[in-house]
Amino acid sequence: MFANVIVDISIEKLDRPFQYIIPDALADRIYPGVQIEAPFGNRTIKGYVIEITDTPEIALDRIKPISGVLSGSVAMESQLIELAAWMRANYGSTMNQSLKTVLPVRKKTKPMERKWLELVADENDARMKLAIYESGRSTAKARLLRELIVQKRIEQSLVTAKLNISGATIKSLEKDGMIAVSTEKQYRNPIANLEQNKRNLQLNPNQKRVVDAVLANVDAGIQKTYLLKGVTGSGKTEVYMELIAHAIEKGQQAIVLIPEIALTYQTVMRFYNRFGDRVSIMNSRLSDGERYDQYLRVLHHDVDIIIGPRSALFAPFENLGLIIIDEEHETSYKSETAPRYHAREVAIQRAKMCHASVVLGSATPSMESYYRAMEGEYELLELNQRVQDRPLAQCEVIDMREELRHGNRSILSTRLQERMEECLQKNEQMMLFLNRRGTAGFVSCRACGTVLKCPHCDVSLSQHRGGRLVCHYCGYEIPQPKTCPECGSKYIMGFKAGTQKVEEFVQKRFPDAKILRMDYDSTRTKDSYESILNAFANHEADILIGTQMIVKGHDFAGVTLVGILAADMSLHVPDFHGTERTFDLITQAAGRAGRGDLPGNVVIQSYDPDNYAIQAAKNQDYDAFYRQEIAYRGMMNYPPVNHMLVIGLANENEQILAKEAENITIYIDKLLQNHRRDCAVIGPADASIAKMNDIYRKVIYIKSKDYSLLVAVKDRLEKKQALSNIQYDFDPMSGF
Repeated sequence: MFANVIVDISIEKLDRPFQYIIPDALADRIYPGVQIEAPFGNRTIKGYVIEITDTPEIALDRIKPISGVLSGSVAMESQLIELAAWMRANYGSTMNQSLKTVLPVRKKTKPMERKWLELVADENDARMKLAIYESGRSTAKARLLRELIVQKRIEQSLVTAKLNISGATIKSLEKDGMIAVSTEKQYRNPIANLEQNKRNLQLNPNQKRVVDAVLANVDAGIQKTYLLKGVTGSGKTEVYMELIAHAIEKGQQAIVLIPEIALTYQTVMRFYNRFGDRVSIMNSRLSDGERYDQYLRVLHHDVDIIIGPRSALFAPFENLGLIIIDEEHETSYKSETAPRYHAREVAIQRAKMCHASVVLGSATPSMESYYRAMEGEYELLELNQRVQDRPLAQCEVIDMREELRHGNRSILSTRLQERMEECLQKNEQMMLFLNRRGTAGFVSCRACGTVLKCPHCDVSLSQHRGGRLVCHYCGYEIPQPKTCPECGSKYIMGFKAGTQKVEEFVQKRFPDAKILRMDYDSTRTKDSYESILNAFANHEADILIGTQMIVKGHDFAGVTLVGILAADMSLHVPDFHGTERTFDLITQAAGRAGRGDLPGNVVIQSYDPDNYAIQAAKNQDYDAFYRQEIAYRGMMNYPPVNHMLVIGLANENEQILAKEAENITIYIDKLLQNHRRDCAVIGPADASIAKMNDIYRKVIYIKSKDYSLLVAVKDRLEKKQALSNIQYDFDPMSGF
């Protein structure tokens, strides 16, 4: 028998299976997915078995035997190998990189064990022995035996810690035939400390309508992708749980993806209250042991639901029936390393393989998902009212240019400060959201709101050292002006405020307020998210200040005010998604207010208050925003109307890189000469960070309605042997 193996080297020219003989001694340990060691040239290398066959592909005398199975390796399911191959073909990477991506756990860890001491002697014999121990001053033996006569069975860790009994004493009692020591393997459970608080919520008519629509298809054997568009606070999570309960009743399992680890605790609590120990999590904050044990719990059918960010998608469920992607518009669902996959597309592909359903949920669906729903590719389901008919928060937009004209140069507008004062007097809670996404990248005028843009690409110019403003789509460049070209103001600059600066100002302005800050710096430890969110939920603070991580999916009934600082900063990042990101963030932030019994208010601070994204977010009108944004995307041939492939090139020699980029562009032009009407090639241009770690970087863009045409270009480029420093990003979701 032979094994086809992908070797653990991420080089395109080695990205094919190599065949090895399976030695008889290893025959029962080698199967698809296992990690092995094998000779490769003059060394031994690791690799993954992807297929077992009885057909040699080359002469037998040229096929070497496998050296051994890697100790501690975790086997992949054949479905995940197939999924890795699909990802490699569609996103551009090596098969080895794809295999490593779909491995939720890469190595075995030593199991956690609990030792138990059990009385095995007859009770009368034990009491006689106890008397002997007591008369002979064997006090430790007597203390332990006395306890076991009463309890019969005790955990060893309690014996050593609370009764102060040594291991030697335990061995001596065991030798005397009084006790037996047994070992019980125990899973490390990252949510073992949770307490279940069962609540049976009745679905309202809107929620029931959505659930019935999905289940009617499921029961008829029809699997689809659904887009659940529900306003903030409309009860999407209850819909998810009802659908999961139905899947579990049929003996199936479910994966729930969430965009941020910060959301894990609150989300898990809601699912744990419904499903108890059948729920677990997978994320990067778990220890190796915790991650491996969750993998085992899935394999041993001890878990029905896995919750976590992007990587949880690869939980090795055998009978997966449902994949839910909450807040599906979030950019964190797109991988920034090869293969640059999107969890939404991979989830749909995995669902096809196992005949499962996919539910994408959001108050602000991504343009891609809503466009596909409008085209009939996804089924659109809507929840247009909050639960218990609670009203959406009242939003007002403050023009920060007017604040400047009236002499207020502080971070907070006068109106927001008034609202905060009222909120504190009523002993209510508030959240201040600082939109820091892309704030250092562009230049704007604080007096009139003008943003300096590329005349060719309609994206903002990026601020570079040396006083240059550059477009990262086409390379257009101008010197940075000292005054605003529209109004002549000297207040033209980047945005520099951070959460710490906001916290300092707020504490000075409201000295009696209790403040919590939640950002990257304050959430580096394992339990930091949970402790901050718990403290705020328990009303240990009046104000929660943070970046986008505080506005995603959190549910605090006591919050009646949300202040959105620098709302329009993400409007003008050098990325065509800027307007969509702004609308999403403001709408999601506004959705945190008024989720309890008290009504909510939102103050949106902006230097561009008339922008359609700001106005649509103020009115929480997704459809109005979508109509304008999709018209713009169509005019500029951006996704989702067209697909886009970004080809990234890198070289430590700037001249060689420039020449190579030019040659590749010429080569692509030749490849596409019969498709001039269907696609456009732009570039090469400098990447957003043109030099990183002494490596120069350039990008080439291709736009086309035909995704397969872009994949074909990628395939042809991968076959060019000289191109080792090349990366591909299909339908990118962030700046380049």
